[in-house]
Amino acid sequence: MDLTEGTIEEKNDRAKRMMLWFGIGSLIMSFAGLTSAVLVSRKRDDWLHDFTMPKAFLISCGLIVVSSLTFIIAKRALKNNNRSLTTLMLLVTFILGVAFIYSQIEGFKEIKNSGYYLTGDSSNVTMSFIYVIAAVHILHVVAGLLSLLVVIYNHFKQKYSATKMLGMELSATFWHFVDILWLFLFLFLTYLA
Repeated sequence: MDLTEGTIEEKNDRAKRMMLWFGIGSLIMSFAGLTSAVLVSRKRDDWLHDFTMPKAFLISCGLIVVSSLTFIIAKRALKNNNRSLTTLMLLVTFILGVAFIYSQIEGFKEIKNSGYYLTGDSSNVTMSFIYVIAAVHILHVVAGLLSLLVVIYNHFKQKYSATKMLGMELSATFWHFVDILWLFLFLFLTYLA
């Protein structure tokens, strides 16, 4: 299909989808740069090879996976015109996203309790990378939560229907991307770094 074909609404929908994918592509490149830096830096003499990721980071993996499932259920419920289930699942997704951030903060506390800090005398390159990568990811989860708040607001305003749900689809795509990204980062930092 020619990208110039279709109604104004169809063209706008395609443009919004394309912008989201450009944004996701740039995020992939950013995190590829960070993970590449980790791969290069892990050859340093001061790299910690025996460090165990905080248990709270593992818990956050479970929270983020469940949040993706609840978002999928919310979309399916809307397609089936089940507004109450859609509302419930959107709210649960939001709560799970907040719980994910809380779990990440608890993970940072575990790292600090192990005696490692982002900067200063008790910092090292390994912990600095873990802090930075997790913190940058948290910022993207916050962006996903803001997107989700817009979706929840629009849902309450009844702007979505089974045939008109672009905003929810875009938000869900970004949310799932951020979820998959964290799973990759956790596995990468746990087993490859």
